[in-house]
Amino acid sequence: MGFHLEGPVLEGALVRLEPLGHGHTADLVAAAEEQRDSYAFTWVPRAAEVGDYIDAQLARAADGRLAPYAQVSVATGRAVGATSYWEPRCWRSDDRLDAIEVGFTWLAASAQGTGVNAEAKLLLFRHAFEVWDVSRVDLKTDARNSRSRAAIESVGARFEGVLRNWSRSWAPGEDGRLRDSAIYSITADEWPVCRDRLAERVRRAVLAAGETVA
Repeated sequence: MGFHLEGPVLEGALVRLEPLGHGHTADLVAAAEEQRDSYAFTWVPRAAEVGDYIDAQLARAADGRLAPYAQVSVATGRAVGATSYWEPRCWRSDDRLDAIEVGFTWLAASAQGTGVNAEAKLLLFRHAFEVWDVSRVDLKTDARNSRSRAAIESVGARFEGVLRNWSRSWAPGEDGRLRDSAIYSITADEWPVCRDRLAERVRRAVLAAGETVA
C-alpha cells in the first residue's frame, strides 16, 4: 500500500487550512472578485467559475495528486483563498513521501500582506517536514511573475532555476500556450532556519493584527 496524499486541518493564529469543499464556494466567490491585479499569471477563478474550480481540485484529490485547502481567516471565519499540497513523490519506497510541492495558491487582495500567506506556508511546511518527514518542499511559478517570485523568496525558499516550456500558462490570452516555470525549494536541512524566520514573521503579523483590532 503506497503513500496516500491527504491533508489534515492545519490551525494557526491567523489562518486555518481546511480541506477544500463546496461549503467554501460563497466565500471564495467573494474573495476571487476582490481587486484582481495580482492574478495576471495565476489560476484564480472568476465568480461563476468557482464551483468548477472546486470540482477540478477535488478530482485531482481523488486521483491522489493533490490535497487542496481553503485558506480560512481565523478572525472572520471566512475563506479568503486557496492552496494545496501537490505532486507527491515517493522515490525510496512506495509508502514514504520524499518530496511535495506547495502550489495552486491564491489569496484575496484584502488578505495579502496580512501574514496569512506566511502562516499558511509555516503550517504546510511544518506538516511536510515534521510529520511526513520529507526531504524537500518545492514551489514554482510563472518565471515572469515577479510578485509571486518575491513572495516565494520571502518565505525562505531557494531559487533553483527556470524550466522552459514546463507547464501550461494561466496568463490571460495565452490559452494553449506553455510557460517557463521558476523553481524554488526548501530542503530538510534548511527547514529549521526557514521555520524560525517564518515563525517570527507570523509573530509580528499577529501583534500587528492585535494592535489594529484594539
